[in-house]
Amino acid sequence: MFRIAFDAARHAGQRQAVVARNVANADTPGYRSQDIEPFSLSATKDSFAPKSTRQGHLSATEPARLWSVSNVAEPGSMSPNGNDVSLETEMLRAIDADRQHNRALAVYRHAMTVLRTSLGR
Repeated sequence: MFRIAFDAARHAGQRQAVVARNVANADTPGYRSQDIEPFSLSATKDSFAPKSTRQGHLSATEPARLWSVSNVAEPGSMSPNGNDVSLETEMLRAIDADRQHNRALAVYRHAMTVLRTSLGR
């Protein structure tokens, strides 16, 4: 459960960075709007298996999961300078990423509460 919440929060952070880059380049000629692939639990299925770093030892650290960034041009949204960033769309993406991040933190907090309760603290 912690791994899923962690991966969801990391995904939201990466998406927020892509949205920020889109907004920063809203007036850059030829810039294409970008977004990352949606978060799914299937992306985290390998996270549940223990990873061995050397014989007889396990480590909780793994390389960071990065989601692929792709162009997401909407038909008919191209400006005369070749830029297709829509600030309204980027605001909606930023709100969605914020909600996803808040949801991941709520899941993490709830899991910590369950863990503390089970330990009697």
